[in-house]
Amino acid sequence: MDKKDIVQAIQRQNVRISDHARDEAKEDSLLLNEIFYSVYEGAIIENYPDDRPYPSCLISGFTQNRKPVHSVWAYNSETQKAVLITVYIPDPTRWINFKKRRSI
Repeated sequence: MDKKDIVQAIQRQNVRISDHARDEAKEDSLLLNEIFYSVYEGAIIENYPDDRPYPSCLISGFTQNRKPVHSVWAYNSETQKAVLITVYIPDPTRWINFKKRRSI
């Protein structure tokens, strides 16, 4: 999966936000524009090519105020639609530089 596909879908407003992602964003006081910004300047840190119905990925980025954000996106290449599956503020005790999972 290529991040540019997700960025282009966001820019075209061809995005679906799951109910779960809306709930998680609200719980972490994240606005959609903050989540989108974190995608623009972020990086894919994990790919899930076998996810169904569409491949997905985990993007790590920061808001304009440097708050870390992780978001999981699926992408339908036929419709060129991105789906925000979940979003959260990562726990620094579980991540190294918010990009690599710590061994437990």
